[in-house]
Amino acid sequence: MKKAIYPGSFDPVTFGHLDMIERSAKVVDQLIVAVLRNNAKNPLFSTEERVSMLEEMTKNIPNVAVQSFDGLLIDYAKSVGATIIIRGLRAVTDFEYELQMAQTNRIVEPGVDTLFLTTSLEYAYLSSTIVKEVASYGGDISHFVPKQLIELIYHKYRKEIKQ
Repeated sequence: MKKAIYPGSFDPVTFGHLDMIERSAKVVDQLIVAVLRNNAKNPLFSTEERVSMLEEMTKNIPNVAVQSFDGLLIDYAKSVGATIIIRGLRAVTDFEYELQMAQTNRIVEPGVDTLFLTTSLEYAYLSSTIVKEVASYGGDISHFVPKQLIELIYHKYRKEIKQ
């Protein structure tokens, strides 16, 4: 059984994340979407909220489970029996960092490989940071996130929904 992890902060979940999840789920038997619990950062949404959002957005993909984790990703991968870490690449700048991480993880745990998937072209510009920036000014985020999340995001910034 091919078990993979697609890790991230998912703060908030974007169409780019969902595209990566759908595509990744097609190449493995089980995909764990792993939400990083990082107290050093100041996330817009709590870990529980992010897990809940992802569970709602992926409920129709039978081989996807959503969990949260903290600590080293490679330790989490070993603990759940995953042999693949999936990472999305939007640009060359992503590759440099991700390659270093993949090589480090491979030294620490040779039984875990990293699989890079390039982001679909329509989402190559998209990041959670961009969504938060636009939302913080009350801008239209309907092209970036599922409609079920728009009100939740604006609520965090106490903004009115842009139609």
